[in-house]
Amino acid sequence: MPSFEDARRTILGSVPTLGAERVELLTALGRVVAEDVAAPWDMPFYDNSAMDGFAVRAADCRAGGTLRVAGYVPAGGTAVPAVAPGCAVRIMTGAPVPSGCDAVVPIEETEERAGAILLRESVVVRQHVRFRGEDVRRGDKVIPAGTVLRPPEISMLASFGKMYVPVHHRARVAVLSTGDELIDPGEPPEDGKVVNSNALSLAAALREIGAEPVVLGIARDNLESHLEKMAEGLKADVLITSAGVSAGDRDLVRDCLAELGVQQLFWRVDIKPGGPFAFGLKEEKPVFSLPGNPVSTMITFEELVKPALLRMMGRRRVIKPYVKAMLRREVRKKPGKVNFLRVRIEVENGVYWATSAGDQNTGILRTMVQANGIAVLPKEKTVFTAGEEVPVHLLRDDLEMLEE
Repeated sequence: MPSFEDARRTILGSVPTLGAERVELLTALGRVVAEDVAAPWDMPFYDNSAMDGFAVRAADCRAGGTLRVAGYVPAGGTAVPAVAPGCAVRIMTGAPVPSGCDAVVPIEETEERAGAILLRESVVVRQHVRFRGEDVRRGDKVIPAGTVLRPPEISMLASFGKMYVPVHHRARVAVLSTGDELIDPGEPPEDGKVVNSNALSLAAALREIGAEPVVLGIARDNLESHLEKMAEGLKADVLITSAGVSAGDRDLVRDCLAELGVQQLFWRVDIKPGGPFAFGLKEEKPVFSLPGNPVSTMITFEELVKPALLRMMGRRRVIKPYVKAMLRREVRKKPGKVNFLRVRIEVENGVYWATSAGDQNTGILRTMVQANGIAVLPKEKTVFTAGEEVPVHLLRDDLEMLEE
């Protein structure tokens, strides 16, 4: 049975990186760039005004002096010929700066009088001018491979006329639930039956990270159903199963995967919850077998599956950084396993404070709703005192934890 760290290291060292495709720029939001993108030209492409005002030669300017207005350049216009000494040109924001001018005087710092302007302030060379290439030079690497495309990157690419961008494929991930006790959401509840929430929670988690879920439904507790559904799932880039991975007489997942040619790399991990977790490969295709309990399913996906899928889709940083949080109350655990404690994080005076999200029994789903972090408690330590710092993976956006 591998340790938590060894299990994650094995997984990340085994999964392939998916190939690339060219997609329209707007549809690339959230995708990972597959190759470096270089600037095809300087940006700005030409010297232009950063203000509405007057283009001038700084050497001609002094506070209280006057300059004759010799022309006008609107935004989108063409620069007028070189400006003669003692002259200025009215110019709008974004318009090209005339040759010979090295500064722009804002309108509010001048006063117009009979075809001339009076300068109220002194003028500094280069003021309010955006010079060619001062932002990006032609050939500069503007978007490195591995970058996740956000609105700023979309803006940069659009500024260079890039209508298509090479990105890594989204992972197509088949999701299979197993068990005779399962019913689909929407069916009336009855004794002995459990709603198949895992399929939807996993599909939602996959969409959240940009993967494409393929929900296969439910494999019933017989070999034929398992083999049929799993064979279909192995057509995707990744197969995730939930339940049927322990050691009961109806836990058929591992045997059926082996029959379909999946090589098991490990089974069981020293974690709680989520210990009965298996990982294997069908050639290079990853197969994750998660426990069936909804809490265990979500936690093992977060800690073991999600980093692997992010790596497959081209991400460079795939493991969330820990934050240090102080426990509000003492926590005790048994030795021998890394414990994932569902916690509620609050921020007070810049300090993260962690409180148990409730009953840590794996049957208590409400704690996953209430938690915004997972405290990762090391395997051998048993007592964590109030006020002690523990490492926590945040589950929600930091904006949800701003101090009130």
